[in-house]
Amino acid sequence: MMDDSEWFVEPAPKAGCSIGLRIRRKLDSVDSPFQKIEIFETEDFGKLMAIDGCIMLTERDHFIYHEMLVHPALMTHPDPSRIVIVGGGDGGTLTETVKHPSVKRVVQVEIDRAVTDLSLRHFPEFVEALGDPRASLVFEDAIRWIERAPEASIDVLLIDSTDPIGPAEGLFETRFYETCRSRLGPDGILALQSESPFLYPHLVRGIHEKLGAAGFRNRRLFPFPQPTYPSGTWSVTLASAETPLDVFRSIQAKPLLGPLRYYAPALHRSLLTGLPVLFADLRSSA
Repeated sequence: MMDDSEWFVEPAPKAGCSIGLRIRRKLDSVDSPFQKIEIFETEDFGKLMAIDGCIMLTERDHFIYHEMLVHPALMTHPDPSRIVIVGGGDGGTLTETVKHPSVKRVVQVEIDRAVTDLSLRHFPEFVEALGDPRASLVFEDAIRWIERAPEASIDVLLIDSTDPIGPAEGLFETRFYETCRSRLGPDGILALQSESPFLYPHLVRGIHEKLGAAGFRNRRLFPFPQPTYPSGTWSVTLASAETPLDVFRSIQAKPLLGPLRYYAPALHRSLLTGLPVLFADLRSSA
């Protein structure tokens, strides 16, 4: 039986379920030109950032998502030095990216400055990464930014977006993926959040089909637990035109990255060789 506490509830009506977190109070709220961003203090998960009523991150479990978006891709690329992050205004993806000494330049392209402003105010663990000398922050439409980028100028492109509605809708289209492919170098890798394969297999399958149509011959699904996202299961997809995605620099992981909380070479290897039957039809390849 539920008590009289206040709850933040994110419904997933098409999937017939919801996720709820008990909250103490609302800390901040901004209606930007693009979306509504709210910060809450929860009882059990630390601070919570929500955008348009959807949970983006909590202090307690954000590291799983951010580590899985970044490290499989950067450990698979043979020499990841030029990195671009699309979205990621909260700073978590950048925090993980700068743990790699091979990174010489990372550009974060976020459409909504308000996300970064609120993160700086409420998530101090990300502040240091936002000030890394290798990092540049750009606040504009990422689709236009990528269109202007020189061909073959990016080693790894990380798409840390919201769901494929509203400002992020264009980030899930074949045309955008085609542009991304041309901006990646010969060994280039694209990594993107690819929704819940448990609740929305049709969305995941559609992403893989569009990536294939855009010339990404190799695709790999990396499912992982995310307790505060609907269903508790989420995924990242890696894609490349040429680079094999079934090998990675596992021997270099420990000295490169130092201690992490979720990603590990053994986990990476297990996801390449032992994807559960539930997701077997999403193990895309050429």
